Amino acid sequence: MLYTELLRLWDEAVQAADAKDWEGALSKLEQISEPNSRIMFNTASAHLVLGQLDLALQALDLTIAKDERLAVGFFQRAAVMMQINRLEEALSDCIWAQKHMRGNMVIDYRQLGLRFKLYSWQVLYNAAAVYCRMGQWERAREVLLSASQERGGGGRGGQLEAAMDSVLRGEVLAPLQVPENVVFRPSKQDVEQLKQRDFLGKAKVISSMIPNDDFGGFEPLRMQKPGFYEPKMDGAQESRYMRMRTPYMARGEGQLTVPGGAMVFLFGDEDRDGMVTVIYDGQRGLLPVSLLEPADVKTSKGKKENRVPSGIPLPPGLKPPTRPKAQPSPAPPRVRVTSDTPPPSYTTATHAPLPASEPPKYTANAASDQDDGEAQGAEASSVVVKVHYTYTVALSVPLDIPHNELKERIAKKLGQPASQLRLRHRQHGSQVLIPLGGEGEPGHTMQEVAEAGRATLWCQTEDPLANRPILYQMVALYDYTAQGSEDLEFSEGDTIDILGEVNEEWLEGHSAGNIGIFPSCFAYRENVNITQSSEL
Repeated sequence: MLYTELLRLWDEAVQAADAKDWEGALSKLEQISEPNSRIMFNTASAHLVLGQLDLALQALDLTIAKDERLAVGFFQRAAVMMQINRLEEALSDCIWAQKHMRGNMVIDYRQLGLRFKLYSWQVLYNAAAVYCRMGQWERAREVLLSASQERGGGGRGGQLEAAMDSVLRGEVLAPLQVPENVVFRPSKQDVEQLKQRDFLGKAKVISSMIPNDDFGGFEPLRMQKPGFYEPKMDGAQESRYMRMRTPYMARGEGQLTVPGGAMVFLFGDEDRDGMVTVIYDGQRGLLPVSLLEPADVKTSKGKKENRVPSGIPLPPGLKPPTRPKAQPSPAPPRVRVTSDTPPPSYTTATHAPLPASEPPKYTANAASDQDDGEAQGAEASSVVVKVHYTYTVALSVPLDIPHNELKERIAKKLGQPASQLRLRHRQHGSQVLIPLGGEGEPGHTMQEVAEAGRATLWCQTEDPLANRPILYQMVALYDYTAQGSEDLEFSEGDTIDILGEVNEEWLEGHSAGNIGIFPSCFAYRENVNITQSSEL
């Protein structure tokens, strides 16, 4: 939808609302195919006037989804929640509204087109109204007392005093909300630009080969379609992170106001009053221990026994110890690299730029021309496989090709023995690389991992290790750069053979022909029962 058309429909809907024609306003708003948060707020206001609470709640949900920091949106939704008796959610919306006030006593929304000022005491008033409906009269009185102490309480009048008397008499408070005739209006300057203006004047033909030529038109410029950015927040996944069971509003000095379901970090230990010091939203304060519960870390269905962090872990607190001297071992044999082999070694190719002459330029078209039996062009029965090695290659293979045959083709392309290659893939929505199953078993094909005719694999070359026992195997979650001569350097997705456990934070392992120590938090144990197998 053109921006000019959006402005025109928005302005017509506001004019209908001013004339109390809420049905007409809704019909105009529903014609906007890409509404923003302010237009959805107006839609919710129209439904509220018409008594359609469920539709108003849906519109307010979309308003907050498009603008997660719109305090007046949470304030209005809390009032609707109270009307349909969803009290816990109403209290949570009051807490979020107060949070997005950002410590201000008032927010004037006239710059956004809403002739309304949201005061902090109004948010606290609605929170007290929720407590009244819950039957928690003492907490309602405390919240009203806190609201009466707010500075800059313009427009407050005697509402708080009357509300305090009502609470003392046990009368339920009516929620406050934005008045029905107050809606978001488009910019006046933008609306004025909707009127067509002739800035250039009509063109006049001076000379033409066509008799009686009077053409003087042109196609006007069009406004670009507005876009919206919706940020995503990744939940922290550490053992000292806790989740709030129910919303909590600060009732004393040093306490925090936290909505239900929010993540907090345990900063201290429990005191005698049952309070604990936490960090939430960059602030340190106190919360009741009884309202906290351990935060569950969600894992993929195939990895229920493991906890995989989504962020790069902090380095271990201990200094890197020296490698145990009780288990000396000679360096494992290295594979001799011939002149026609692509990049010389795994380490140098991964961490140092290669000369312009090597590796050769591999593209999807070149790969498909060199392989025998690969299809020409995109067909429904083929899949394009992109392989991340020390460089990236691509090849087209049949969709029903077995994994072992695919491994042979990749080995031929890379010039490496198939027995020393390990292939891994990443499931949809996961950051963990898992082995390509069934390489030696019949019945497993590329159809299991391909999506939309494409598949991405990670390949690693492993030298044999026959003189040291392997306890188990792990997969690198992140790149690790060696900090000393005895450290083991690896890249994300590499398989590491664990040879020994130095201490609680450091392991000794083997990867890509090298043996060294590394922090255990940089790797992920994909299978507890893995032992030394034929893949080595």
